[in-house]
Amino acid sequence: MEPIVVGICGGSASGKTSLCWKVQESLGVDCTVLEMDNFYRGLTPEQLPNVHEYNFDHPNALDFDDIYEALKTLTQGHDAEIPVYDFKTHSRASHKQTIKTNKLILYEGIYSLFDPRIRDMMKLKVFVHTDDDLRLCRRIKRDTAERGRSVDNVLDQYFKFVKPSYDEYIQPTMNYADIIVPHGAFNKVAVDLIVLNLKNYLV
Repeated sequence: MEPIVVGICGGSASGKTSLCWKVQESLGVDCTVLEMDNFYRGLTPEQLPNVHEYNFDHPNALDFDDIYEALKTLTQGHDAEIPVYDFKTHSRASHKQTIKTNKLILYEGIYSLFDPRIRDMMKLKVFVHTDDDLRLCRRIKRDTAERGRSVDNVLDQYFKFVKPSYDEYIQPTMNYADIIVPHGAFNKVAVDLIVLNLKNYLV
């Protein structure tokens, strides 16, 4: 059986990753999670001094060609070599990581429903819709703890880049979703609906 791709989209810190793990847990089957965050373009030496003026939430910050090739390789039944991105240095590591192919591939990221080539590969498209204030709180907690950023920097980035990019580019992709999930992994009814759909594909 050809591997099934499920796209899980939503704004920054909306709960996409948690939803992936909840779906996997509820299905009770092994699956591969491909995170879009690995496919950011590394900044050039000219861009690094002005890193705070770089919009990481714009579609141009991501390499959709690399994402497409990785998903194509996985759906053809082969393992894929993907980049390793360092959010502290804003660069790709010299080594790559191997992602195992599987019968179920969950592809998650803020732009997972953005590229039409990638959407066409999906059996199911999901959008996680979470309140802006809650997403901001989660982003502050995550970026200060995991990405070495100050609260002021997180807030500046959010209002300058994150929120405008969400409104202009990300939220409109909700129109492509088969299922819209309010409150992410905490929405048991939505999780059950996703699991039910996937069981139909996996039989």
